Amino acid sequence: MNQLLLQYAYLQVLDFLTTVAFLLHGIREANPLVRMALLYAPHPLGGLLMVKAAAIGLGLYCWWRGRNRLLSRINLLFALVVAWNLAALILQSARLAQF
Repeated sequence: MNQLLLQYAYLQVLDFLTTVAFLLHGIREANPLVRMALLYAPHPLGGLLMVKAAAIGLGLYCWWRGRNRLLSRINLLFALVVAWNLAALILQSARLAQF
């Protein structure tokens, strides 16, 4: 399996986990598509899983079609998203701890 696809899948898992963590800490989802999925799904976790399943499908499609440059760029984007999620968690935790 292509290294880019493995990185993509890993970043999707990290995005999923950090999104769940910041939702549990009361941080609002910034992505309007994900926010809509969370709102309209029978359970927010199900909505997030639906979005991640679609994202994995898109990653597989890019890999299958040989769109490695696009997959590399998407990996960079999701690395930034995960970093953003972690920063949001740290800021919210600092607010709650009242540093």
